[in-house]
Amino acid sequence: MSGETGSWWGAHLLARGPATAVWARTPEKLTLGHLRSGIAGVADSLASQGIGPGSTVALNMPQGLTAVYALLAVWALGAQAILIDHRSAGAEVERILGLCRAQFLVRAQEVPKKASAVLADEHAIRIDRRGSGSPAEDDVCLVQFSSGSMGVPKAIGRSPASLLAEIDRYANLEGMPGPSERLVLLNSLFHTMGLVGGLLHGLNTGVELVFPTRVNPEAVVQAAIQARAQAIFGVPVHFDLISRMRHDALPALRLAVSAGEILPPEVYDRFADTFTTTVRPVYGTTETGLIAADLTRDCRPPCVGRPVHDMRVKTNDGQVLVALERNPYLYLDQPGRYERGWLRTFDRGQLEPESGHLSILGRADAVVVIGGLKVDLGEVEAVLRQHPEVRETVVVFDRSIEAYVGADRSLTADDLADWCRDRLSDYKIPRLFHLAAAVPRNPNGKIIRSPELLRAAYRSIHN
Repeated sequence: MSGETGSWWGAHLLARGPATAVWARTPEKLTLGHLRSGIAGVADSLASQGIGPGSTVALNMPQGLTAVYALLAVWALGAQAILIDHRSAGAEVERILGLCRAQFLVRAQEVPKKASAVLADEHAIRIDRRGSGSPAEDDVCLVQFSSGSMGVPKAIGRSPASLLAEIDRYANLEGMPGPSERLVLLNSLFHTMGLVGGLLHGLNTGVELVFPTRVNPEAVVQAAIQARAQAIFGVPVHFDLISRMRHDALPALRLAVSAGEILPPEVYDRFADTFTTTVRPVYGTTETGLIAADLTRDCRPPCVGRPVHDMRVKTNDGQVLVALERNPYLYLDQPGRYERGWLRTFDRGQLEPESGHLSILGRADAVVVIGGLKVDLGEVEAVLRQHPEVRETVVVFDRSIEAYVGADRSLTADDLADWCRDRLSDYKIPRLFHLAAAVPRNPNGKIIRSPELLRAAYRSIHN
């Protein structure tokens, strides 16, 4: 092989187990030998184009085995991987490339037939050299972009030490899936939970990852039944949908973990009524990785467990701060977010002094002032979610309070206004209700909270 891949920071993750050991099911069994071969093949292609230590490589590929090979090959060659969601518009991709100044862009030669599946088909890659690119200036090996739920993504850098520390946090977290257990992974492999808590943890411990053919309730449950999976990892919308369907029992299931955004209490309760286990919410950020979790005891939202392993957490004026050794933001300043070794998460939270449990109570930027009166938009969302025909909602403020609601067609704006009048003060009631089958989400599955992006998404739905 033309690229040296034997001494990189994560080489031990691929060295565990014989070539015949299974690391994933799609539902076909995928072995470590197959994985190693795939990484070696992509590494050869990358190295032949001059990619090596310190190179900056943007990956703009459908989530799939080829993307896994490419990410691990970039790292194995000592290069920096910059993850760009393949669903991003062309202008968005160019804006990100201009910001991060990647030397190389790797993408699919042709879009795979199953690009919308959980794992896209394997495919040939195209490697473009960018003359305007620059090599990495520090030890950052992974660049991700925040969810952009407010419409302004932030570039975040992680070092090998940061990723290895997070892998250790998962390994030391009581209740995490272990050797020979099977985990149905619904989180994106390009997002922190799916990448570190799923892919890298699985390689580190011998957990078999199970990828359904589709991310719909029927396919997820069927995959869990066939694999006799012990765990399911996903985001709240996954567990909301799974808990609403009629299904067969999941006798092997012992753990369900929700990440990405706050798990609605009603979803927690419905899942507990349907299955023999509860959903365990965990808390983390793209900047830090995993922050808090409790996988062995029931932790009803808004509780997200205790700070894990080596994470130091505190609250200041009701906001959650997390200790970090260095500023995680790249390229552009993010004033007020990282000061004197503490990251301001902009999440409102509470630490219980006796139990050490952390509760996440919403976003600090979700409190608005209307006519001198404070309104917590999270409270309005909670009231709307209690309506029996509402599946999900997001409430924003832009000159007035507006609610975007995912519900059945039979529900009307007048119905929701009447519902709110019985439960909220008049100044807290949304002045506009926008209804559709589902609330718009970004590529990572998080609900969009930018008023401009929400309006654009609803216009496209109704046009």
